Amino acid sequence: MSGYAPPARLHFPDEGRLPWLAPLLDAYEIIDRGVHEGVGRAEGQGRTLACAKGCSACCRSHLTIPVYPLELMGLYWYCSERLTGDLRGRVAGQLGAHEEGQPCPFLVDGACAVHPMRPMACRQFNVFDRVCAEGEDAFHTRRGDVMTPPPRFADQAFDRMLPFYGITDKRARKEAIQTGRLHALARVLQGLDWAKLAARMGGGTAPDGDGAGSP
Repeated sequence: MSGYAPPARLHFPDEGRLPWLAPLLDAYEIIDRGVHEGVGRAEGQGRTLACAKGCSACCRSHLTIPVYPLELMGLYWYCSERLTGDLRGRVAGQLGAHEEGQPCPFLVDGACAVHPMRPMACRQFNVFDRVCAEGEDAFHTRRGDVMTPPPRFADQAFDRMLPFYGITDKRARKEAIQTGRLHALARVLQGLDWAKLAARMGGGTAPDGDGAGSP
């Protein structure tokens, strides 16, 4: 199995007042378990995970990272209510200055400022054997080195999130997963207008109150 510990579900006290947060955290735990299993299988075949803390090549080179509405809610909440101090101010500044097509605006000093709430696409992207070259998107240059997560985990994660989109019937949820209907809701992270979130963050000061709002 993988050399790193099995993932644990994240917990935040805000889950009690934000009904959408628990399903999102549940979905992320499912995705993380799938990644853990996928990496473990590859390592069992003699592959070595190239991704490690401090490597941010994909954050700079990938310009079409998909993010779903519920994930966007999580990013807004995390930045507005969990980031503090200098990091909050720097992220707010980058979000306010972000232009479409630029690298991920949440990348600060080579690290993800929203790592606990990073989208599923980011969580699942893992490369083996060789660190990505500057500007390389390994998915296109060497697809065989990019992990393909076991699909059942993604299906389970999407199923956990579907009630947020008003899809609650068991049959309808199954149909939505099989047809990939939810994917039509995804937007490109680097193409979004992040100025609204930057303004909500207030230039680095923590907000009063408990409203997470919506993007």
